[in-house]
Amino acid sequence: MWTKLTGAVLGSVLIAGAAAAQSCSDGKTLTEGKLTIATGNPAYYPWVIDDAPESGKGFEAAVAYALAAEMGFAAEDVVWTRTSFDQAIQPGAKDFDINMQQFSITPERDKVVDFSAPYYTAPMAVLVRGGGDLSADLDALKALKWGVVASTTALPMITETIQPTASPLVYDDNANVVEAIKAGQVDAALFDLPTALYLSAVVLEGGQVLGQFAPDEAANPDHFGALMTEGNPLKECVDTALEALKADGSLAAIEAEWLQEATGVPLIQ
Repeated sequence: MWTKLTGAVLGSVLIAGAAAAQSCSDGKTLTEGKLTIATGNPAYYPWVIDDAPESGKGFEAAVAYALAAEMGFAAEDVVWTRTSFDQAIQPGAKDFDINMQQFSITPERDKVVDFSAPYYTAPMAVLVRGGGDLSADLDALKALKWGVVASTTALPMITETIQPTASPLVYDDNANVVEAIKAGQVDAALFDLPTALYLSAVVLEGGQVLGQFAPDEAANPDHFGALMTEGNPLKECVDTALEALKADGSLAAIEAEWLQEATGVPLIQ
């Protein structure tokens, strides 16, 4: 009896999955049976590895394929296209079903495009030059000289969470903070993780992202969502799929693999 019941339940699950796949593709995607996903041109590490989203390597590439699978699309039914960031956030028709390239969900943007539920919440991260024997330890961070942009949520996080022994030096923008690190005026600065990764790889020679805080430790973190045309009927399917990936731990596992292990950016304890 157990075997028959299990088979019946399994059959129900398969039927439900097929129905979900049909409802997500039937009349809701640009091409019947295909899910067209856009990324940047080029797409950067660690969001996409080697500018090859079809490999499924990199955080957003991996999320895209997990999302597609949860929506009932096979990997071979995912079609990739490219857009610029500015092009994608303009109102009007799109040549993609969803676009994933670190779009922060903001009220202004949400007036002209639709966003999925968040698939990533950007934590704050510590940027240093060199690093040497520095560790991602809260007690060690207290002894550093800090630079910060005055208008960001990084300032209260430094003063209230890190609580350094010396008052942080305050600057007008990211460029001035980076210059202060180069000049040796400060030892470290706090940025959201995507910005810190970019600055360490492109702007600050010898830059290193020492560690990252848990996202819920920031007062007003950025939430990234998949971008769609305004009123896109696919939004409900995308949100449902994302909720499933969060509930079963898949999304957290992808984040750990590509934004902690692959980048070597540990959580600050």
